[in-house]
Amino acid sequence: MHSRVKQVSAFFLPALLLSMLLLGACENDLKKIQEISAKLVSQPIDTTRGVEVIYSDSAIVKGKMLTPLLIHYAVAKSYYIMPKGVKVVFYDKNAAESGTIVSDSAVQRDKEQLTEFYKNVVATNAQGETFKSDELIWDQVKQIIYSNKPVQVTTSDGNVINGINFKSDDKLTHPKFGASTGIFNVTDMPPQ
Repeated sequence: MHSRVKQVSAFFLPALLLSMLLLGACENDLKKIQEISAKLVSQPIDTTRGVEVIYSDSAIVKGKMLTPLLIHYAVAKSYYIMPKGVKVVFYDKNAAESGTIVSDSAVQRDKEQLTEFYKNVVATNAQGETFKSDELIWDQVKQIIYSNKPVQVTTSDGNVINGINFKSDDKLTHPKFGASTGIFNVTDMPPQ
């Protein structure tokens, strides 16, 4: 009986060790597959060069976006990046240019309907005011433009307003600044 146990254990022990090794190898391969899959999911699915997008509502053109490079990432919350700069031109109801936003890069988030402009952002409005910052965020749902970074506005008559942040309607006509300072041109002399 003792020799029979030795024969069975001599056969089963190597088989058991081999199966444990194979199962361990499968687990490692599964982990590698998951890692590769995660990397592929974060890869862009579409790269387009020389892009011009027209925004319209009820057949009325509201804006136009121009970018030399548009990269689309189709993940759970799909987004586009514009790493080589972007220009957005806004139009009024008469198809006249009513403002622009230009930046070194941007991210457009589909689901949230947000466009985030970064680095050397310059925005203008219909009144000729110029907004400069390293960040502007355009929320199409709330119809606002805001920044959590310092912003400088130069008005059409040369006044300069600096703020640590700001928020405005999406036409940039009613800006509100946080902790603002400014330089204002005064032409009227007080009576003596």
